[in-house]
Amino acid sequence: MLEPNVIKDEELEILLNDVFSVYGYDFTQYSKASLKRRVNRICVIDKFTSFAELRYHLLHHPEYLQRFVEEITVNVTEMFRDPGFFKALRDKVLPQLGTYPFIRIWLAGCSTGEEAYSMAILLREANLYNRSLIYATDLNPGVLEKAAKGIFPIAQMKLYSENYMLSGGLQDFSSYYMANYDVAKFDTKLSERIIFATHNLVSDSSFNEFQLVVCRNVLIYFDKELQNQVFTLFDESLDSLGFLALGAKETIRFSNLENRYKQLDTEKIWRKNM
Repeated sequence: MLEPNVIKDEELEILLNDVFSVYGYDFTQYSKASLKRRVNRICVIDKFTSFAELRYHLLHHPEYLQRFVEEITVNVTEMFRDPGFFKALRDKVLPQLGTYPFIRIWLAGCSTGEEAYSMAILLREANLYNRSLIYATDLNPGVLEKAAKGIFPIAQMKLYSENYMLSGGLQDFSSYYMANYDVAKFDTKLSERIIFATHNLVSDSSFNEFQLVVCRNVLIYFDKELQNQVFTLFDESLDSLGFLALGAKETIRFSNLENRYKQLDTEKIWRKNM
């Protein structure tokens, strides 16, 4: 079995170029250190004995691509993750969005959908859900299939409930889902205003005008040049006075957007200038 950290930098470059030229997925501007760790992990888990074996399998078995993409894209998420962030949305952003006749929100890199359902609950409790539309996008079609089902492990509900309460939740969190053995199925009314769709931040363009763009814990895996490219995409997608929300370790400081936005307090939320 291939041991971790044996794939050479030049081999990683070859693999990424192959994936781009054959399948159109461009990971060439992702953080190389992070990608190396994940590709090595794939080799260990799937018992490839060499880099050449992984490459051959990926290029000659197109059905393996989805697994490869799932493994190298990060899908770590939870409902109301970082409750302080969601409390800031609840208290400072949603009242501003409520002044619009219709609200469009883009959740970029939505993974398995926990953040999308969290946003739906916030909007519902602010009486804004029926005049909102949430576009939840991800590069990986596999995670979007899971997200659309609204089914999550019941074992996570205790944590999600705690996060929800810390974010200023107004209801009994269990009222939003039906427990069934080891899973929780969320109310289908929460997904009525959510559109799950594939979107590649690296290669796809802006597709609407939004009042809020949320992209958390995705940009940390991009190099500086790609981060600026994605920031430009978000800027083109936001209305004047729209809001941009990033992850705890992400910032628009020192980027091409720095002078066009003003940060709200200490949370990673910025508002676009007029």
